Amino acid sequence: MTFADIVTFGETMALMMPGQGKGIEHAKTFDSSFGGAESNLAIGLARLGAKAGWFGRLGDDPLGRMILKGIRGEGVDVSRAALVEGEPTGLMLRDVTWGRSSVYYYRKLSAASKMTPAHLDEDYIRQAKLLHVTGITPALSESCRETAFAAVDIARKHGVKVSFDPNLRLKLWSMEEARPVLQRLAESADYYLPGYDELQLLYGTDDFDVIIEELRKLKAVSIVKGAGNETLIVEKDRIDRVPFFPVKQVVDTVGAGDGFCAGFLSGIVRGMSPIEAVRLGSLIGAMVVQGAGDWESIPPLALVEAELGSRKHVER
Repeated sequence: MTFADIVTFGETMALMMPGQGKGIEHAKTFDSSFGGAESNLAIGLARLGAKAGWFGRLGDDPLGRMILKGIRGEGVDVSRAALVEGEPTGLMLRDVTWGRSSVYYYRKLSAASKMTPAHLDEDYIRQAKLLHVTGITPALSESCRETAFAAVDIARKHGVKVSFDPNLRLKLWSMEEARPVLQRLAESADYYLPGYDELQLLYGTDDFDVIIEELRKLKAVSIVKGAGNETLIVEKDRIDRVPFFPVKQVVDTVGAGDGFCAGFLSGIVRGMSPIEAVRLGSLIGAMVVQGAGDWESIPPLALVEAELGSRKHVER
């Protein structure tokens, strides 16, 4: 039986992007890929040498089979993922025209949206060192919400650490609906990975001191992304600040957050301190934005180690 050190789950959708630099409306050809916050993270973890597992429900259709083969091919354990006959795989279309990126989702009634707690494998979660959950899954449907809570309950029952990235998606639900769900998951987490803009919405304020006080009420170590040009590490009465790594050229910001989380969590399971893990995550996020794709630009461990070595040499 196959197990993983870090387990995550959620919806992964097929991704179609127009070729030849054209918008969707005028394109004749499209490039295909796939993307989902959780599977992006799992691929990043695998590239960084961690034993990662992803599960979810995909349609037993060409898109679902393409996705499952792709994730498996990146070294992620997908033994608990399911291809479901008669239910579609979600689809997203993305284009960049006039310097603006637009995404169109076709995910209603997808196989992933019909996940229930009965689809969870308790033994698979129990054996992991860490369970990663995002706020996207509970936004998909009521049954997905119950599944997210149930997965966290299983992890807590067996002493498995929980990390939570709110990944707030207001196209999926309202702020009023999202707030109590995301706050409940944050209260159950050991590592909380919000963006500072998400915290402003979740707490209904842009007052920095009020937001920090709310984070200090949590048991989690909070890793706050995008608070200026640095990442904050908030743990009770202590705040540490880790500056971003400089980037020469930004090609595509899609996937940077997932790359950061993959770097951070891979560092945590390797025994790094939160500060060391944030530095690793920040470096990977900086490397990701210099390439294109949801997960394609997440670097392998050897390249990350080479980059770390070259930066240390320059600092000397």
